[in-house]
Amino acid sequence: MAKKTDTDKWAFETKQLHVGQEEPDPVTDARAVPIYQTTSYVFHNSAHAAARFNLSDAGNIYGRLTNSTQDVLERRVAALENGVAALALASGAAAVTYTFLNLAQAGDHIVSAKTIYGGTYNLLAHTLPLYGITTTFVDPEEPGAKDHAEAFAKAIQPNTKAIFIETLGNPNSNIIDIEAVAKLAHTHKIPLVVDDTFTTPFLIRPFDYGADIVVISATKFLGGHGTTLGGVIVDSGAFDWEASGKFPSITQPNPSYHGISFTKAVGKAAFAVKIRAILLRDTGAAISPFNAFLLLQGVETLSLRVERHVENTLKVLDYLKKHPKVEKLHHPSLPDDPSNALYKRYFPNGAGSIFTFEIKGGVREAHEFIDRLQIFSLLANVADVKSLVIHPATTTHSQCTEAELLEQGIKPNTIRLSIGTENIKDIIADLEQAFGG
Repeated sequence: MAKKTDTDKWAFETKQLHVGQEEPDPVTDARAVPIYQTTSYVFHNSAHAAARFNLSDAGNIYGRLTNSTQDVLERRVAALENGVAALALASGAAAVTYTFLNLAQAGDHIVSAKTIYGGTYNLLAHTLPLYGITTTFVDPEEPGAKDHAEAFAKAIQPNTKAIFIETLGNPNSNIIDIEAVAKLAHTHKIPLVVDDTFTTPFLIRPFDYGADIVVISATKFLGGHGTTLGGVIVDSGAFDWEASGKFPSITQPNPSYHGISFTKAVGKAAFAVKIRAILLRDTGAAISPFNAFLLLQGVETLSLRVERHVENTLKVLDYLKKHPKVEKLHHPSLPDDPSNALYKRYFPNGAGSIFTFEIKGGVREAHEFIDRLQIFSLLANVADVKSLVIHPATTTHSQCTEAELLEQGIKPNTIRLSIGTENIKDIIADLEQAFGG
């Protein structure tokens, strides 16, 4: 790599360690983004290197921490979510894990909806407890609770460090009242973390309703083509970490980074910067520059694809709700769904394309239906341009006990569909022949 001079500036030198932008603006610049396939970066001189490492000069240091292709992806997703900073990582699982580890330490507690992705449930229920972090799972529709806020309030403890929900629960696409739960969290001086994977900022921006941190599996709608793993954490910049008094690792001098206080050093972006500077530095779930580039291609067509996903999904729902072999259909757009009122409030443009239905019968009938499908791909992913199908009880949620499955609304005859962007007549024809019609 040629030595960098003062006049030979990188086109997209990262400024993620502080809030602010310089020309050219990577959010609005329509030109193709280069793939910076490098491990590290040449410094001007020893003083410049030292300034980078002590954070007085924000910019690239090493590929595990920052990359200029990654930086463009981070800025664009932060802009879409209306956040102040973002951090792209190797997977959605890494984004979720780093978020919890940035908020909680041994002896701390998290409150989570129980209607969440099976991988996140396992992380909270089984893995994090090995490191001293426990979780109480809440049924948002708990009998006797007057609303979602009351259901979550019962689970909060003095050592609770966050509330976690998904915009659409996985796999049944239930909706939780984001605004009410955010107000509850702030009453207890803790942040609300929202997984926006199933909806993306095109359909809803959780920060508009009081959420503080957003996590996204970019593998899904953001990428959109089933080719690329990635995850993103977005910091709203709205939570007052110092006023909370519950997060000394963010506000107090950090001994592993020459005594820096992240709130004092970088202000509103403190949450995201601390993850980059400490957790990513130490544990290394870095995103590949090539993956960041591919995800950027997906982001450019996000609105077009999601519109088609929603349009097709509503037509498939209309077909399924009339089919004699469908025992129960779960989607918040349906008038009899428990989430329908919240759907009308939060999702005027539709609520994604992932939902479940219960076929008449049991596991055998569910497997037979799935195995007859031809257009739908049987694989462990969602939010692809292709239509996808899976049997959650024996795949994505198979690590759960029978009781845990029922708690999450997953039965032996539950089938999850992710409706793609194919011609709607072809999608429905495939479903019809799989039913044996």
